[in-house]
Amino acid sequence: MQNTQTEYIRSITDFKPEIAVILGSGLGELANEVSPIAEIEYKNIPNMPVSTAPSHKGKLIFGKFEGKNVVLMQGRVHLYEGYSSKQIADIIQLLKNLGVNTLILTNAAGGINKEFSIGDFMLIKDHISCFIDSPLIGANDDNYGVRFPDMSNAYDKDLQELIKKVAYENNIKLNEGTYVQLKGPQFETPSEIKMLSTLGADAVGMSTVVETIAAVHCGLKVGAISMISNMACGIYDKPLSGEDVTIAAKKAGPQFRKLIKEIIKAL
Repeated sequence: MQNTQTEYIRSITDFKPEIAVILGSGLGELANEVSPIAEIEYKNIPNMPVSTAPSHKGKLIFGKFEGKNVVLMQGRVHLYEGYSSKQIADIIQLLKNLGVNTLILTNAAGGINKEFSIGDFMLIKDHISCFIDSPLIGANDDNYGVRFPDMSNAYDKDLQELIKKVAYENNIKLNEGTYVQLKGPQFETPSEIKMLSTLGADAVGMSTVVETIAAVHCGLKVGAISMISNMACGIYDKPLSGEDVTIAAKKAGPQFRKLIKEIIKAL
């Protein structure tokens, strides 16, 4: 399937991106800063999952950004939309086929660590994946990676150091922590958050980990940053809503975009 998708994209552009950025909530406008060479809607790519989440446009944008060959995913797909982990992994393998060697992941997440505040950024140092299906279940494709990939450096340590340096030089507060992905779409219960905190999670969301596992499997360097869009259920005595997440993402958007832009420049 990836071959068909790759052939379709190559029929439109022969541009070879080295860096891919998956734009989470609040980052869609970053696409406006790219010098575009080609824009392709997911719905036009054979067998490509289509984003249905609010504000996720569903486009691949190829172009030059801070002097680098990049492809931006303006919108991602999620398990809660009815897609499988394997379908999400197929997208990462497609990026690999197109020439990508570095993947920058972003998301909006709920803060579990009580030291965090809404609008903070968290560098993901590790993740907890035991609540979702691995995208590697099923027959292994040796063309992409080994049957049992090592996850001890899932979030590339050199890339982590670069991201921390960039944040420091630009006076952007950057927390560090462990991220856990759940399936959603419902927010977590207070008891679930208490459990996740006991397990060592600092933030929780509904994306990113599946993409990371798939990327590590096929040899991509991964860096990932969460924007804390809300404090998780039970941390504050306040109901959660998708609208609050959208408002927080919009407010933090300019600084988030600056951080990603400077990271790309430094790569």
